[in-house]
Amino acid sequence: MPKTKNKTAADQPDSRPTLISRYLFAAIVAVILVVLAVLWLWLDRPQPVLPVAYEPKTAIAAPQAKQTAPAQMVDEQQCQGCHNEQVKDWQGSHHQLAMQAATPQTMLADFDNASFKGEGESSRFFRQGDEFWVNTPGPDGKATDFKVAYTFGIAPLQQYLLDVGDGKLQALGVAWDTEKNRWFHLYPGQGVDFKNPLHWSKPSQNANFMCVECHTTGYKRNFDAATNSFNSHWNSLGVGCQACHGPASNHVLAVTNKRDLPHSGFDVDLKSKDPAVEIETCARCHARRAPLGDGFTAGKRLMDDYLPSVLTRELYALDGKIKDEVFEHGSFAQSKMFDKGVRCSNCHNPHSTELKAPGNAVCVQCHNRAGKAAIAGIDDKGLQAKNYDSVEHHRHTEGQPGSQCTDCHMPGKFYMGNDFRHDHSFGIPNPVRAKTLGTPDACLTCHQGKAGDKVTEQFKLWTAHDAPQAARYDESLWLIRGGKPGAAQALYEQLQRGNLPAIQRATLLAELANYPSESALKLASKDLGNPAPQVRESAVRAVSAFLPPTERIASLSPLLTDSVRAVRIIAARNLQGSAGTGLGSAQDAWAKAIGEYEAVQLSLAERAESNLNLAMLYQASGRNSEVEPMLRTALLRDPDFFPALVTLAQWLEASGRGAEATALLDNALQTNPKAALLQHSQGLALIRAGQPGQAMTALQKAVKLEPDNGQYRYVLAVALHQSGQVDQACEQMEELLKRQPAFRDARLALIQFYLDSGQEPKAQVVLQAWKKINPEDVALK
Repeated sequence: MPKTKNKTAADQPDSRPTLISRYLFAAIVAVILVVLAVLWLWLDRPQPVLPVAYEPKTAIAAPQAKQTAPAQMVDEQQCQGCHNEQVKDWQGSHHQLAMQAATPQTMLADFDNASFKGEGESSRFFRQGDEFWVNTPGPDGKATDFKVAYTFGIAPLQQYLLDVGDGKLQALGVAWDTEKNRWFHLYPGQGVDFKNPLHWSKPSQNANFMCVECHTTGYKRNFDAATNSFNSHWNSLGVGCQACHGPASNHVLAVTNKRDLPHSGFDVDLKSKDPAVEIETCARCHARRAPLGDGFTAGKRLMDDYLPSVLTRELYALDGKIKDEVFEHGSFAQSKMFDKGVRCSNCHNPHSTELKAPGNAVCVQCHNRAGKAAIAGIDDKGLQAKNYDSVEHHRHTEGQPGSQCTDCHMPGKFYMGNDFRHDHSFGIPNPVRAKTLGTPDACLTCHQGKAGDKVTEQFKLWTAHDAPQAARYDESLWLIRGGKPGAAQALYEQLQRGNLPAIQRATLLAELANYPSESALKLASKDLGNPAPQVRESAVRAVSAFLPPTERIASLSPLLTDSVRAVRIIAARNLQGSAGTGLGSAQDAWAKAIGEYEAVQLSLAERAESNLNLAMLYQASGRNSEVEPMLRTALLRDPDFFPALVTLAQWLEASGRGAEATALLDNALQTNPKAALLQHSQGLALIRAGQPGQAMTALQKAVKLEPDNGQYRYVLAVALHQSGQVDQACEQMEELLKRQPAFRDARLALIQFYLDSGQEPKAQVVLQAWKKINPEDVALK
């Protein structure tokens, strides 16, 4: 997108000789042409498996220069001699028992020839001596005997890993409820069978990649791409001392030889005054994130080894409460407690994993009559001196639901069938706001129907005299994602806040692409220098959405040498189009950073997504001979990974091998006729082949299969318009804007569609609504 001119809405006359500006008309035409020319290649491309969530307020200090060799893992039996109290707490904990070998002592489920009938398949559980086996449909749908190799967890459920050969461990989808003593399926109501991506035999259930790292200590996946097999290794089962403190060989050396080493010989100081050190250590497992390699290095920043998620609409509610399975970190990073310096171990015993005190006692360490934090290092400015553990505060009968702090400030959800997880954003219930925003609320969860209405009215009375608040993040996000009047201004105002949590700022930066303007570009560019690496990473994406590759160089090239790996590699990816031509003195830094990106993908070679990412990297780099092998390897890793299949078909077609491309798509559709991406891609291929009639059928099937996919409906509308079916095109665009009001390109196209059909008043309505949403939009200048 070109840079905008320095104009504001005030610079524009009240009336114009034409409905739309020359710039807007050109933009509309360009949008329509691009869809049928270039968009087909990029429309469904997956984003790089750079997995992205919270950022500490301050940087973790780099480890001091060591006087010894790099630390190595040791036998943790040595720890007990000096740390008996910690070991005692740890024994029997969820951490210690996170993963165990399957033995008569560790197995909790009924394997006495028990059966479980699921919605899609049935399984039988039995023993052979001291071995535990499952007879269940395998990857081909045929019932086969599989040996249970390991247990996962102890309460409220225990899951089982099956050995399927080649070193692969797969997580069985049928688990044991340790409270109700029964078998149950982790994905009820979804009719999971061997064709479903959630089936235990599929790549998404591969424990080597998805699970084991956080259930063991010193884990390495050790995937061999040549043999498509694993030789995974760990120092010990369960989450042991070195999982958090790091390799202990130098610590043992410091203690036994009385040597004065930094952090007593550890690479990380979990007692650091900076809470980010501890929080990022916990976040490696207690965050929704994706890896940037095979394991982590103790003492490094979180985003050197992982890319945590921002608060996407799929994962979190508008107010940041947990929605999908996101664990604790992303929620906590939004909280005032995080901002005030509270760390995980202030509430939890990290060795036993239990709370440090019963009931409300953990919370009143800070929220008490004195208004003072009882824990050193916590900023208690702003705390009120009041009795929070009282009926006057929580307004519920003592000992009854609602009287516990967690009831109202840490509502939760069940995951994995029966595992209740508390939200850690520590929000304040507000049923009035929740009803407006459509967000979960603790009051309305307990009080439903007429009782909920009564509580809502009572809440209005309780808060009638509260001072008005500045615009809130969740209220602004409601406007932004809803494409409502004032959305752009709300977005800009939030990003101008100095006290916005980093994870929220990174989330809002991702919304800027829908509201392009000079103000948006300035805000995104400013955050390229934000102290939080997650914000910088998101700012790179935002700036790149506004500027073509050659215009990004000045802004992004300094980040090629950023101190955090995730930032370096996203900068390199978004400067790919300038490599070898305009980078100048930054060329060497770019080559090194893009090499890091390639290394990340190669380290994830067991994943189809990573092989697709490599294919796209090689295509962009002119390494054409390596593109097709990578795409075929992606399909070898996961034959049902349709983005790789579609990309391969496009590559074959662009290489003059149209017959192969057609056969590839046709065969895939015969097996998977309900795959919307395949239908959509088939439609685009038919358009390019000059068969618009057949193309329309495929494009319409894709929309029916995934009616909320905006891109599918958008392309269908453009195709209808191109074929002369203007009214139908308008209907599709109108429906798209009902479902996704913030879809800017749909507004651009709909205005032109109305004009083409002589419906200028309707076009005017859309245009005026657009001005209310984002009066600074570059297309309105």
